[in-house]
Amino acid sequence: MKILLSSEAAPAVWGESAPVSFDGSTATIHLQKAPLLAIQGAARKLDGMGVGSVAMAGDGWDTDACFAFWQGYFNPKKQQAAAPEKQQSIEFPALAEAAQAELDARIKAAAWVRWVTNCPAEQIYPQTLCESAAELLHGLAPEAVSSKILLGDELLAESFVGIHTVGRGSVRAPAMLQLDYNPTGDANAPVAVSLVGKGITFDSGGYSIKPSVGMVHMKSDMGGAAMVTGGLALAIQRGLDKRVKLFLCCAENMVSSNAFKLGDILNYRNGVTVEVKNTDAEGRLVLADGLIAAAEDEPGLIVDAATLTGAAKMAVGRDYNSLMTFSDNLAGKVLAAAGAEDEKLWRLPLEALHLGQIGSPFADIANIGSEGTAGASTAAAFLAKFVPETQRESRWLHLDLSGSYQPGATDLWAAGAKGHGVRTIARLLSDA
Repeated sequence: MKILLSSEAAPAVWGESAPVSFDGSTATIHLQKAPLLAIQGAARKLDGMGVGSVAMAGDGWDTDACFAFWQGYFNPKKQQAAAPEKQQSIEFPALAEAAQAELDARIKAAAWVRWVTNCPAEQIYPQTLCESAAELLHGLAPEAVSSKILLGDELLAESFVGIHTVGRGSVRAPAMLQLDYNPTGDANAPVAVSLVGKGITFDSGGYSIKPSVGMVHMKSDMGGAAMVTGGLALAIQRGLDKRVKLFLCCAENMVSSNAFKLGDILNYRNGVTVEVKNTDAEGRLVLADGLIAAAEDEPGLIVDAATLTGAAKMAVGRDYNSLMTFSDNLAGKVLAAAGAEDEKLWRLPLEALHLGQIGSPFADIANIGSEGTAGASTAAAFLAKFVPETQRESRWLHLDLSGSYQPGATDLWAAGAKGHGVRTIARLLSDA
């Protein structure tokens, strides 16, 4: 089907303010308001109609328009594991070289994020998630990327107790990917940014077990690890010339005779002790290890990303990702980056008072808030305890990826992972 763009309203026969009209084998998208959303919504409609092959024609197709169409036309049932960016049959128009390169880069990064997040937990588990992320980034910059994976008890040898504790209840060993992208060629080059991602490849809730309705989509609880990997992949393709380190904190949170329990005390590598009051608040336990490792390099910026709390989704829904930081200046830069990349991001509160709301009578802190409120903010406060004070006030930000996954299809998005956040992270890396 040929796809055209028009600034005129659809003929009356198609209904008032119809977003798309048809003439034989041609569909016309009518751009009356919010053009990119209109394109993405029309693409969803075409996919829902079963249109399996499209070709963009006529004027108006630039990089943003093409990518908006790709986002909506995505179909997880048709995505190919061997080449995630090859799923639906789309014939893009001829674009200038730079515009085509940017479109290809966006699709490659976002398609990998959508694919790896949508894969079942039997296919993507801690080790395979680390391996897939490393393979993606090594393939983009083989001379600049080095990596290693700590697996199972190797984590304990490095005192990464959070990842090991959460993952020890599964037959699938917990893992941490430590990846160094260093295009400078200087082994002593400073680290501009460290990225930390939550990679819970399946979350049963542990002994604080989730009901089925809350567990069915928990293959997606590694969305933070996918997102920071995809963001780095996009930035590399855009020519990133700064050193970046990546830490993926990966585990399955399962119930077994070896699983961690409520009341357990974790003693972290930085000396902070944590009482487990809820085994379903496990993401922050694994991220703590990644933040400790990231901070040791004293990077210019630490960014952690996670599908961390239901509280963030309650606050902003699934259209926005959530941002938390102690720095107004940094918040402004991150929100500007999201705006420049046409992604939705909303700042939620994080203040010193939240650091006092995660107390425990048996350890330095607990892994859930003591007051039962401000769940997204107290989760971020927990993470802050693993970033040194000299860095947390101005060089650390937390992204709660409330808008990264869609349990069911909408007018704009297919069911599953959206890749929403990849471009913001890539822009942050370039601007750092």
